[in-house]
Amino acid sequence: MQVIETIAAFREVRSRHARLGLVPTMGYLHEGHLSLVRRAKQECGVVAVSIFVNPTKFGPNEDFARYPRDFERDLALLKKEQTDLIFAPSGAEIYPPGHATAVEVGAVTYVLEGAVRPGHFRGVATVVCKLFNIVQPTRAYFGQKDAQQTVVISKMARDLDMPVEVVVCPTVREPDGLAMSSRNIYLATDERRAATVLYRALTAAEEHFKGGERSGEALRTVMRDTLAHEAKARIDYVSVADRVSLDELDAVPQQGALASMAVRIGKTRLIDNLVLEN
Repeated sequence: MQVIETIAAFREVRSRHARLGLVPTMGYLHEGHLSLVRRAKQECGVVAVSIFVNPTKFGPNEDFARYPRDFERDLALLKKEQTDLIFAPSGAEIYPPGHATAVEVGAVTYVLEGAVRPGHFRGVATVVCKLFNIVQPTRAYFGQKDAQQTVVISKMARDLDMPVEVVVCPTVREPDGLAMSSRNIYLATDERRAATVLYRALTAAEEHFKGGERSGEALRTVMRDTLAHEAKARIDYVSVADRVSLDELDAVPQQGALASMAVRIGKTRLIDNLVLEN
């Protein structure tokens, strides 16, 4: 396993490999990240994992400074997975003095997370674009848990004719259904129990959908009502939207929809989603 900190050094190593899978992360790895590494290893042979807490995706009142970090722990986990390359650049390496260019992906970044966190997806798209340019991956692997992010990155890659296949892998969950997230560490014991309400709300909508419900508003109401039974839950949004455009749906078509939500449990903001499909 080789740890690389500069763009120049990474490009030199990259030139030795015909195929390469990339797993972009912000570190503090969990089983969700490691499942992406395993899939990349299986499909591409050579795997690079980037570890970079991207400051441009955090708003002024968000948790950049306290975002969990444990680089040595991350390296130990990646070594067990026989990861080939770790790209761990500094902030100045990615955003040198004078850096002023950003990537805007349009309408899909203005809704849901984008409406609550203005500028968030500009930061996401910009850093992922830079990583794609630096790493030149054959395939790049992302988790379905960050559903809107996968839509934004897939659209960016298509629109800019990037020679990379964006692979979206299933959400990895705890036994009680909570989606794995680096931010789960913020939850106190009682909050951790309360956080399972997100998955209960999503599965309630899924059950109604499979039972024949096709009204988007009815499905959103099912989720809101389930969340309302948890006193610690405060809703940022619930959504039943088109899986590509992310437009809210009045009627869910045969090809299904994306049910998603953002909910605050105490001071911790959690997101989750399920694809509603027959």
